[in-house]
Amino acid sequence: MNKILTTTLLAATMAATSAFADTVRLGTEGAYPPYNFVNDKGEIDGYERELGDKLCEIAKLECTWVKNDWDTIIPNLVSGNYDVIIAGMSITAERDETIDFSQEYYPADPSAFLALAGTKDDAVNGIVAAQTATVQASYVNESGATLVEFATPDETIAAVKNGEADAVLADDAYLKPFVEESGGELIFLGPKVQIGGGVGMGFRESDTELKAKFDAAIDMMKKDGSLNELIAKWFDGYQANY
Repeated sequence: MNKILTTTLLAATMAATSAFADTVRLGTEGAYPPYNFVNDKGEIDGYERELGDKLCEIAKLECTWVKNDWDTIIPNLVSGNYDVIIAGMSITAERDETIDFSQEYYPADPSAFLALAGTKDDAVNGIVAAQTATVQASYVNESGATLVEFATPDETIAAVKNGEADAVLADDAYLKPFVEESGGELIFLGPKVQIGGGVGMGFRESDTELKAKFDAAIDMMKKDGSLNELIAKWFDGYQANY
């Protein structure tokens, strides 16, 4: 922060406020394509990287990116390690008790079960893997199936491949490439399920002004059609109809 702080409380407060208004740290997982991932250059990439950069441009905010493991992504927002979560996070009433959400920037994505080819549909009631602290983990836990949780989404896929789990439940958009690239080894199992609301940005409850800036930027992208274009680019032509 290249600002000279005076010794007065007023000047210090003004400087801190100005710095916060101009520089925003965006926290993401970097492990959930196409929402977010780390590319070959070691950079955060994906739908949310491109979206976040565009929203910051519209809101006239200088933004930086912070990679954080999923299972601590909300606690580290609350503790101040970054200012915004933009990480494929579904808007839920439970999470809304701890943080605030922007309006959605991606509609509620159906979740799907993935399993090895030849697995019977009733495997969805068996041992099901899901990433820790996700809406899918909550769904499995309440469904009567046996939940096995993993810190990363890649580990849930590995659990199915090595026989540790009968199936995995995750966002359909995340699982689709695994099925397409498996050469028939992996399949979708049973019907898709709708869990939670759309995907939104997460904020500390006290950061109402910052939330308002991003809400306005999302709204602008919806109105000019650029959000739909970005979604179609990253989600195989999917039309969100915002």
